[in-house]
Amino acid sequence: MHILFLTDNFPPEGNAPATRTYEHAVRWVKEGHEVTVITCAPNFPEGKVFEGYKNSLYQKGNMDGIDVVRVKTYITANEGFVKRILDYMSFMVTGFFAGLLQKKPDVIVATSPQFFCACSGWALSAISRKPFVFELRDIWPASITAVGGMKDSKAIRLLEKIEMFLYRRADAIVSVTHAFKKELIERGVDGSKVEVVLNGVDLSKYEPQDKDPELAKQYGLEGKFVAGYIGTHGMAHGLEYIVSVAERLQHDDKIRIVFAGGGAAKQKVVDLVQQKTLRM
Repeated sequence: MHILFLTDNFPPEGNAPATRTYEHAVRWVKEGHEVTVITCAPNFPEGKVFEGYKNSLYQKGNMDGIDVVRVKTYITANEGFVKRILDYMSFMVTGFFAGLLQKKPDVIVATSPQFFCACSGWALSAISRKPFVFELRDIWPASITAVGGMKDSKAIRLLEKIEMFLYRRADAIVSVTHAFKKELIERGVDGSKVEVVLNGVDLSKYEPQDKDPELAKQYGLEGKFVAGYIGTHGMAHGLEYIVSVAERLQHDDKIRIVFAGGGAAKQKVVDLVQQKTLRM
């Protein structure tokens, strides 16, 4: 079976969407399927193209048996609603045309949370007359208003109409949580076509390790208990609460809290640490 997968995040990006798609795709390949991933030049979350890559119109490569097609998009940092929408819409257009150039697939999968990517998947499905699977990783645009990224407006209501259109037109929906499935059913989506596939972890890649001596020395972590947050510093992640915990623990010299990553809320975290006069 030939699986055509559209996603705007893919390794070497290390965020959750990129990792989830790669881990699924590489296993499909091992099971004998042909997988083509259409994505863009790696740039998340800073909005800077990774070293060794270019934001080219069309380039094709292979990663662990996965055919990877990268297309040109409007690249911006993971911040600012208007710029991010332009980013998403540019991938919708270039990803769609790249999909037309691929060997005819047996199934087309497109992922969220932003669903302009899914619009491309649906359009390619309609043209090729092949099943369309919508992978739902977040309820969008509700997640925008939930974190205060945008107030309820005509634009949000228009996005919600597009959202419901895609739910109805999808031949199957893959939800990453049972709560998402429950919400879709409550909104009138046919529950029989919604399957839940939870995020997981490949335990063979992880094992206990001692602290890296150089890293521990560089950041003053020697002999300390270290609590860390590693990942996207996004508006929905509530990192300000970790800063509040750090404030309450600042008098215990045995504890260190480490943030690693980047994103739209990173500067907010840095500013909050400075406002509370915490040591960095």
